[in-house]
Amino acid sequence: MGKHIVLEPRMNEKTYGLSDKGVYVFNIANDVNKHSVARAVESQFDVKVTAVNILNVKGKAKRTISLTGKRMKNAEGKRPDTKKAYVTLAEGNRLPIFAAIEEAEQKEEATQAKIDKAAEKAAKKEGKK
Repeated sequence: MGKHIVLEPRMNEKTYGLSDKGVYVFNIANDVNKHSVARAVESQFDVKVTAVNILNVKGKAKRTISLTGKRMKNAEGKRPDTKKAYVTLAEGNRLPIFAAIEEAEQKEEATQAKIDKAAEKAAKKEGKK
């Protein structure tokens, strides 16, 4: 096989919402194509990939202005271009990327349920008196 591809998952609210639908988003190198991303995801996570969409993200133009004079005044610069891969998995396949977040949400819900139950019990006691 060829070179090893580094798959860096994008962790934000939008990608977390997409993961419920079986779509996962990764930052990838600029010289990688759809087929190599699909092979890399299948081999690294042991899942079945149905589709891969790739998006080129152009880097923002930035300007550096220095008041102290140590840097060039109005130096034009640019952030690097990046590439995102939207990987759609087959029905029933999941990646453990957001497992920690989901686990924390379940614990929070269980704790809230206990608090609600205790408050309800206390309200019943007050009503009896």
